Amino acid sequence: MAKNKYKINYTDTFIKQFNNILKYFIYKLQNKIAAESFYDEVVKEIESRSENPESFEKYNSKRKRKNTYYRIYVKNYTIFYVVKNNTMEIRRILYSKRNFDNLI
Repeated sequence: MAKNKYKINYTDTFIKQFNNILKYFIYKLQNKIAAESFYDEVVKEIESRSENPESFEKYNSKRKRKNTYYRIYVKNYTIFYVVKNNTMEIRRILYSKRNFDNLI
């Protein structure tokens, strides 16, 4: 029996942050292979999470939020998303050592 996947929606903020990370790998580190590998891993993790996105680690924000934030860890980065009805909204990707409370 096939699992029902949630629809995945990428916010403009996530796309901009993700592109900046990939550009860093390609231009600053001059490592296109690492950028491609990271891209593939991020997409794979998000897609696999879309089968049951609410069964993973919640992010306990200091702010009151309408929607619960969840996390995905990929290498040194953390992806934040919320679930709205049958949609998994991918909101941000940040370097994991950052202070998230000031950024999201």
